Amino acid sequence: MNQEAPKSPQNEEVDLIQIFKYFGKFLDRIYNFFKSIFKGFLSIIIQIIKAIIDNYKIVFGSMLIAAVIGYGLEKTKEDVYLSKMLVKPYFDSKFQLVANIDFYNALIADKDYSQLQRIFNISESDAEKIIDFEIHPGPENENDQIAQYDKFLKSIDSLRAQEVSFENFIENRSIYSGDIFEISVKSHKKDIFRSLEVGLNSTFSNAYSAKKMKKRDSILKIEKNRILASLEEVDSLKKVYIGIKKEESKSDRKSFSTQDGFTYIEQRTETKEYELIEKQIKLQQDLSALETQKVEEDEFFDTLSSFPEVGAKYVDLSERYSIIFPILIFIFLSILYLAKKIIRYVKSYEV
Repeated sequence: MNQEAPKSPQNEEVDLIQIFKYFGKFLDRIYNFFKSIFKGFLSIIIQIIKAIIDNYKIVFGSMLIAAVIGYGLEKTKEDVYLSKMLVKPYFDSKFQLVANIDFYNALIADKDYSQLQRIFNISESDAEKIIDFEIHPGPENENDQIAQYDKFLKSIDSLRAQEVSFENFIENRSIYSGDIFEISVKSHKKDIFRSLEVGLNSTFSNAYSAKKMKKRDSILKIEKNRILASLEEVDSLKKVYIGIKKEESKSDRKSFSTQDGFTYIEQRTETKEYELIEKQIKLQQDLSALETQKVEEDEFFDTLSSFPEVGAKYVDLSERYSIIFPILIFIFLSILYLAKKIIRYVKSYEV
């Protein structure tokens, strides 16, 4: 029988050399591929630059004319003013706030200025000056974000919570995640914003939030009655202990001896006045916290920062025609000169 002879070390070295050669050719092909793309891209840029240099008078003259036209168009447009306010909603009134902001923008889109006039109690001509409303999460620091993240984790299943990182939460959270909101308004009239604030304040009131406030007040009342009852019990115990101490203080500690020669001293009653005082202080602090919460959250929202009397002039980058028009002209002429080069190349190309 013929058996296949084992490969010698020399044959194995030849196989490895062939593998390295194939791998080197593969890397050369990849390198040449990217090199050709880079050279082609660089050639296009050079052709555009060459065309601009050859026709710089036309290019820069056209850009100058476009800048002048854009500047003139900017001056013909009516000025836009921007103003912002910060609010902190309570009792989940933020949902109604966001919904109403969308509603106001829908009225503006439909040019329903009469309804805007009724909502904000302004003239119809002033209502026509409103451009749009926007709402965004208010300013926050990292501690605020961490608190929101912890609250979110407690609201979901523990297994699901392990899959949601802090970075993913911050990136994908909704507008409703925060507690502070920034409302911004753009208008063609610079001193209209304070007039809009009263109308915006009314947007927080809704049946759900009112019901939630009423429920909160009922819970606070029950908790307050419980604390007051506990304080009465503590006060009664204090009176009892004080009475015991007074009775014991009237009589000296008695002692007597037995026949065995042992002497016994009558023990005084052990009382816990100090613990009662600590308990009383704690209950009073809880009661004070309840009263503070009711005072601090007695409305559907707090205005942290009102609209200023006059809005700041606002210029959107997309409306800076004196900058946009020259850029567009430059791009158009570059493409035009490059297209001419391509057409000439195609016409002169011989198969």
